[in-house]
Formats: sequence, C-alpha cells, structure tokens
Amino acid sequence: MGKKVVVKIGELTKKHNISLRELSRISDVRHAALSELANGKRESISFSHIERIAEALDINDIREIIELVEGKRKPPNEGGCK
Repeated sequence: MGKKVVVKIGELTKKHNISLRELSRISDVRHAALSELANGKRESISFSHIERIAEALDINDIREIIELVEGKRKPPNEGGCK
C-alpha cells in the first residue's frame, strides 16, 4: 500500500453549508471538476483550484481541503491499452 491524497470536497460543502454548485460559483472552479473530485472520479487537483477554494471559503490550512491517507493507487496501465 501507499499514500493517497484525498480532496475533501464533500466535507467542505457540508461544513460551510453550501452546494457543490455554489462552491463552483464562488471559487470559479468548474462544477464538473468539483463533482468528479467529490465522487472520487478525478485523481488530481491543480494548485490553482486549491487556492481558489481556500480563498472562497476563507480557509488558511490546506489540511481542511486535502488529506494524505493510506491507500492503494492504481497501476499506471490499469484500464488502458497495453
């Protein structure tokens, strides 16, 4: 097993009592990107997205947005062409 970065979009929307669409509007991050992050369908997030979310929600500690957890990463070729 290795480490995995988790983006805590669901926790943020609950904590701040806002919808994903509202977070998208105030952070200027596409709703689709936030939805994919919230549902675990996206494995990466840009620093600019983290910065925009932090600014929109007045967050000063990056650990409120992302977390490093024990987890298994997919092998690079899994699901792809060989």
